Amino acid sequence: MNTQYTITELAREFDVTPRAIRFYEDQGLLSPSREGSSGLRRVYSGRDRTRLKLTLRGKRLGFTLSEIRDLLDVYESPTDTVPQLQAFLATVARHREVLERQREDLDATLEDLVQYETQARELLEHGQRSAKPA
Repeated sequence: MNTQYTITELAREFDVTPRAIRFYEDQGLLSPSREGSSGLRRVYSGRDRTRLKLTLRGKRLGFTLSEIRDLLDVYESPTDTVPQLQAFLATVARHREVLERQREDLDATLEDLVQYETQARELLEHGQRSAKPA
């Protein structure tokens, strides 16, 4: 069975705007067929639905649209394409390294904030003691 979806159905299902879906189409991530007398009505296939789902998942993970497009190509390629799988692994490893650096930066920032917070509380406490009447 060849299931088809409208832009409105996909937008509702994935909680995105039709404009976002059209943008992904412009970026080559989706390729709906066209229907109607002027060819303006977009009709999305099950393949497009899956690609949209994976695109949104990739965005949540922080991948760029270019990386997502490459990952989708690997997803849709035959499983014995060693160069594509190696490229996929390299993309994932690069992304993981970026996220690990960001986590290290966040941890360092959180440590700094804890120190600043402790210092500010000590200053407030000291200030309240010295402000009391003798």
